[in-house]
Amino acid sequence: MNDATVAPPAPRILTRADGAAIAYRKTPGKSPGVVFLPGFMSDMTSGKAMYVEALCEARGQACLRFDYFGCGASSGAFTDGTIGRWAEDAVAALDELTEGPQVLVGSSMGGWIMLLTALARPGRVAGLLGIAPAPDFTEDLLVQGLSPEQKAALEKDGVVYVHSLYGPEPTPFTRALVEDGRRHLVLRRKMPLTCPVRILHGMQDPDVPWQTSLKLCQMLEGDDVEIQFVKAGDHRLSQPHDLDRLGRTLETLLDSLT
Repeated sequence: MNDATVAPPAPRILTRADGAAIAYRKTPGKSPGVVFLPGFMSDMTSGKAMYVEALCEARGQACLRFDYFGCGASSGAFTDGTIGRWAEDAVAALDELTEGPQVLVGSSMGGWIMLLTALARPGRVAGLLGIAPAPDFTEDLLVQGLSPEQKAALEKDGVVYVHSLYGPEPTPFTRALVEDGRRHLVLRRKMPLTCPVRILHGMQDPDVPWQTSLKLCQMLEGDDVEIQFVKAGDHRLSQPHDLDRLGRTLETLLDSLT
């Protein structure tokens, strides 16, 4: 018997109108389907994305995970990506790669993309599940946290590099990302979304304050909104017990929609 590890098949490609190649993996199954939206500088191979796919496969539920432009296996440079561009990728994936009602699962920045996608296609979105969602983070967290020197560098050079808790290399943030983010802010007014919304947020999150989820709750027009605060939880919520909580929450939401 050959014990060599078999490499997974290459992801499939959705070609955007401008020629960009958006990599994705799709699991067929019953409705409602589930679409996973990664966070900033993350991709569809993250632990949470893989966990959600495995859960959906076990239930026979349709699932889609994909990489934004400039991320993971998709084409383009990460520093050319913006909130609006990534939201357009998500809407295109929803339109072209899924059928029927979908539950969007957004992690961190993916929670912002999740909201923009639902606002663009409210008739296609049956429910939302945010994991430490970070709507408006470019304006409310990034810009507010920069030093005067960093703000000057961002204005002068068009990019600033910020120390990361998750790797040795600093994280690049571009002026285009910040300026485009201002055109897509969602927490400044009520959002006309009435589908069920579930939110998980760690209270020890060093990146996105748990109060962000409270504000998000207040800005949603619908009443079917539930937040689970995890007292000792961090930003990623990717430990085994965190994934179990994610799975229970997603399954309960899916069961309520069928």
